[in-house]
Amino acid sequence: SELAGVAFVISLRRLHNLDHSMATPLDQLLEMGFSREKAEKALDASGNKGAETAMEWLLSHPDDAESGHVLGQTGIEGSGVEVGGAVGGDQQQENLQALSIKCDECGKQLRSEREAQTHATRTGHSQFSESVEEIKPLTEEEKKEQQRKVRDLIKQKREERIEREKKEEQQREKARRKGGKELVEARRKIELQEAQKRAQEKKREQQEEAIARQRVKEQIARDKAERQSKAKERQAAEFNSTASTQQARQVSMGSTAQKQYTECRLQIRLTDGSALRSTFKPTDTIQTVLDYVATNRTDSSGAFALTTYPGRKDYGPADAMVTLKDAGLVPSSVLIVKKT
Repeated sequence: SELAGVAFVISLRRLHNLDHSMATPLDQLLEMGFSREKAEKALDASGNKGAETAMEWLLSHPDDAESGHVLGQTGIEGSGVEVGGAVGGDQQQENLQALSIKCDECGKQLRSEREAQTHATRTGHSQFSESVEEIKPLTEEEKKEQQRKVRDLIKQKREERIEREKKEEQQREKARRKGGKELVEARRKIELQEAQKRAQEKKREQQEEAIARQRVKEQIARDKAERQSKAKERQAAEFNSTASTQQARQVSMGSTAQKQYTECRLQIRLTDGSALRSTFKPTDTIQTVLDYVATNRTDSSGAFALTTYPGRKDYGPADAMVTLKDAGLVPSSVLIVKKT
C-alpha cells in the first residue's frame, strides 16, 4: 500500500505540472469538480460540442449514477490499497479499507482518485493520503446548491463567451475597416503615381516636340541664309561681269570717234533678286526710269533710289532731269534698286 500511495502522489505531481493553457473541455469539467466518468459521459452525450453544452447536459441529468471508482465501493477496494501499518499497526487497523482520500495541504476529503486528481489540477496541491473516513452522500439541498452553482457557472461562461465573441467581432470589424482604408489609400497612391507618370511622359513629349520644332526652324534659317548668300554672290558676279563689259565698251567708245547710239538697254535688279529689263532712248531722263520701276516692280513698294554699284553713283529724285546719255548709262547698264 505504501508503493501505491507513492505512485498516486507522483501521478498527482505530474498532473500538476501540465500546461493549463491548453485545457480541453474534459479538463475544464474536471476543474469544475465533476468526476472524469461523468465528464466523459456528458461530453459524449452532448456530441462533444464543448464544456458548456456538457454542463447543460449534466444539469438536465442530475440523477445519472457515476460508475467511477469511488472509495469504499470500487475505487480503493478494487485496487487493493489498504491503510495497513501506516495507520496504527494492530491487526484490526490493517483490515480496515480506505474509504476516502484526504488532501494534507487543505484537509479536504475526496471520494476517489479522480476527484483527488481534479482537486490537484484545480488547486495545485500535491500532498494526499488515504483515509478511513467515509464521505456522506450529498443531501437534496446540497445537490440543489451544487446545481445552482453549476447553472451560475454556465451562465457566467455563456456571458463571457458572448462578450468575447462581441469583442472579437469588433476587432474583426476594425481590422476590416482598417484594411479597407489601407486598400483605398493604396489605390489612391497608385492612381497618383500613374497620373504623375503620365504628366512626366507628356512633358517629355512636349519638350521633344519643342526641340524638334526648334531644329526645323534653325534648319530653315540656315537654308534661307544660304540661299540669300548664293543670290548675293550671283548678283555680284553678274554685276561685275556687266560692269566690266560696260567699262570695256566705254573705253572702246573713248578710243574711237564718238558713236551715236539710238537706244539704251537697262537691266534693273529688284530687292528680292528678280530683274526688270527694258530699252530706253539715250535722251530719256532718270525720272523716266524711276517711273518705269515704280510701275513694274514686283518686290515691294515705297521710296527707292537706283545705284550702279554699292558705293558708286546713286540716282534719285534729285537726278530726275539727267539724261541716260549724260548719266553714262548708254548703250547698256545694270542698275540696282535700293530702299530709301
